[in-house]
Amino acid sequence: MIELYTWPTPNGQKVHLMLEETGLPYRVHPVDIGAGEQFRPDFLKISPNNKMPAIVDTDGPGGEPISIFESGAILMYLGEKTGRFYPQAPRERWLVTQWLMFQMASVGPMFGQRGHFRNYAPEKIAYAIDRYANEAKRICGVMDRRLGESAYLAGADYTIADMACYPWLASYKAGDGPVAEFRNLSRWMDAIAARPATERGMKVLAERRRQGPIDEKQRAVLFGAEQYARR
Repeated sequence: MIELYTWPTPNGQKVHLMLEETGLPYRVHPVDIGAGEQFRPDFLKISPNNKMPAIVDTDGPGGEPISIFESGAILMYLGEKTGRFYPQAPRERWLVTQWLMFQMASVGPMFGQRGHFRNYAPEKIAYAIDRYANEAKRICGVMDRRLGESAYLAGADYTIADMACYPWLASYKAGDGPVAEFRNLSRWMDAIAARPATERGMKVLAERRRQGPIDEKQRAVLFGAEQYARR
């Protein structure tokens, strides 16, 4: 059984997609990041960086439980466990790994900063808004060029690299990101959205998604004193 500690953010949704694609049995434990549940001592034992998602596999290597934090590491672990969406052949595996790292190093951080300065920063800083909007659009161009060469990011087959990127692009598009001008990227998004596992995975905890602006308590938890307290 996979014990899944998550919240309906793009990083959480990556793992939702993989679990639904593989059919592994899993149990959802919501971690309400706006309420500060990521700072609970029991969660910090699993995820010492107080970030979700995290998992505990009760049937880990050698039949012993194992906990994994960081969404990219979780996808790699689940790919190895199931033998799916993360190829074994070295050349193919490195193609997947490099595009997964592209998501971890570029898509997530840059799209996240774009969203932060547009939607959450207490003051509108034009330089920051423009910088991250431009970088997010540049990244879309990188993906669009790649997807003009192959059906998916790592080649002909759907992999964890695509699962890692898709929720961020879906959020970007929902937040008025200019996806439509990227023809190959739009085609890729439509293909992933049409997968039944994608529909199921994106619905996990969807009813718990925040609606409207954050309040000052949530701001302190996510971006202020609560987030930066020493633990």
